[in-house]
Amino acid sequence: MGLFTKDIKSMDDLFLHVVQDIYYAEQQITKALPDMIEKATNRELTAAFKAHLQETEKQISRLEKVFELLGQQPKGTACPAIDGIIKEANEIAGEIEDKKVLDAALIAAAQAVEHYEMTRYGTLIAWANELGQDAIARLFNTTLKEERATDKKLSGIAEKKVNLKAVG
Repeated sequence: MGLFTKDIKSMDDLFLHVVQDIYYAEQQITKALPDMIEKATNRELTAAFKAHLQETEKQISRLEKVFELLGQQPKGTACPAIDGIIKEANEIAGEIEDKKVLDAALIAAAQAVEHYEMTRYGTLIAWANELGQDAIARLFNTTLKEERATDKKLSGIAEKKVNLKAVG
């Protein structure tokens, strides 16, 4: 089911579809992070990726609670956007031999993922509020704060350490 499909007839349908989209995306992220952890050479970056993997698993649990609140079974729907971001990251990472430059590329890829997640959760919060789903909005708000914090942490690692070494 594409985002603009005849199967989406109401705001509730659209909301559920985007919840399924981010659920799929979070699951793909948990599959991609172990490879990023393995490839990263900066210790602080490796630790950040490990922490984010644990956080992502909690976010998946939170999404499962959202499905429960909606009276739905947890189910993902293919998300070409996250698939593309992860595919691009894997292709770029496979082409870089200099480990210092690779760390910079891994951060860029991770931040692309974070920004995708932030847009989805921001939209879902707005829609949950409009649909009177206050409990769901709170769950998404918790996740959005985590995504923003991860993005900020990655920026700090990049700007204070990794990018300087990559250039240097």
